[in-house]
Amino acid sequence: MTQVILAALLLPAAAMAAGAALTAVVRRQAVRRSFVARPQADRYHRSVIALGGGAAIFWTLAIFILAGAAAVRFVVAPGYLDGWLSPSLLEHTEGFLSRMPQLMVVLGVALALHLMGLWDDMKHLGPFFKLTVQFAAAFAAVVWADVRITMFIESHVVTAILSVFWIVLIINVFNFLDNMDGLSAGIAAIATAVLMVAAMRSGQFFVAATGLVFLGALLGFLVFNFPPASIFMGDAGSMVVGFFVALLTARTTYYDPAVGTPLYSVFMPAVVMAVPLYDFITVTFLRLKQGKSPFVGDTQHFSHRLKRRGLSDRHVALTLYLATLCTGLGGIILQEASLAGAVLVFVQTVLILVIVGILEASSAVNSNGSTR
Repeated sequence: MTQVILAALLLPAAAMAAGAALTAVVRRQAVRRSFVARPQADRYHRSVIALGGGAAIFWTLAIFILAGAAAVRFVVAPGYLDGWLSPSLLEHTEGFLSRMPQLMVVLGVALALHLMGLWDDMKHLGPFFKLTVQFAAAFAAVVWADVRITMFIESHVVTAILSVFWIVLIINVFNFLDNMDGLSAGIAAIATAVLMVAAMRSGQFFVAATGLVFLGALLGFLVFNFPPASIFMGDAGSMVVGFFVALLTARTTYYDPAVGTPLYSVFMPAVVMAVPLYDFITVTFLRLKQGKSPFVGDTQHFSHRLKRRGLSDRHVALTLYLATLCTGLGGIILQEASLAGAVLVFVQTVLILVIVGILEASSAVNSNGSTR
């Protein structure tokens, strides 16, 4: 247990240090090569900001995942650390090795999304092309890496379809969240930290390790992206972030009779993701109502409305962090709660969204996204 706790502390710390260092390098190179985001009418920022932060996030993840896989394959599996690692960790070695091909598929899918996002940041690809790539990437993850949600449905076809749509949904949720400094990475970090509680509780050490590395990469990027940001992740980052959050929601076990978690724990991801899902749904509805494409950016997000009410960029980010944390803590409680307690968690989640809705309703916008 001591080794598990030590790993839980050292992994995100090391990934955070690596992520921060890589972000600093990428920022410097982006400015030198004029790979920057310039002010636009449909974007909130009013200064030139470096792009490419997604590269730091992806390569931090890739380096740690590949290094971890190599360590298990060539150091742990042959028994070189038998006297150092606890039996509780060693007993998972064979299972990890059997899933190594799936891990490489996951990394390949993330790379494809990262490269497509990088291309979009430079050339501004059309939304339907991006959606096509996202669906293809989600399909590959479901079929060849078994990244799927089951919800006790026996049909593999049905669960595959649901999983593909869930992955694409979460990718776009975090793409939409990347609309102000620190939002996408910060909310993803909170969601990941909460999901890791469920993974550790169910004894999924390698899922937890992936999540901890992801958490560290996000925090390292946030060193430079928290308001006032000096670099943006761009689509090259937001799509990778969304994919890994979707991966963690799908691969984490929530209902486990062996450890006493109740059946309604399977709704934990929806509770944890309530605030970003609400923002995605409401912004999509507003754009469609106004006759716009839901994939064309504007300033109608909840964050922009808070900004127009006089909050600073930092206060906007912290408000959304706290709202997500409130629903996330409810998700953790869901694993321990009685049926009555679970009902209260769901009611609390709805009430938090009602508060968000009240704040939105008090700042009406016209079809151009400006206050009236």
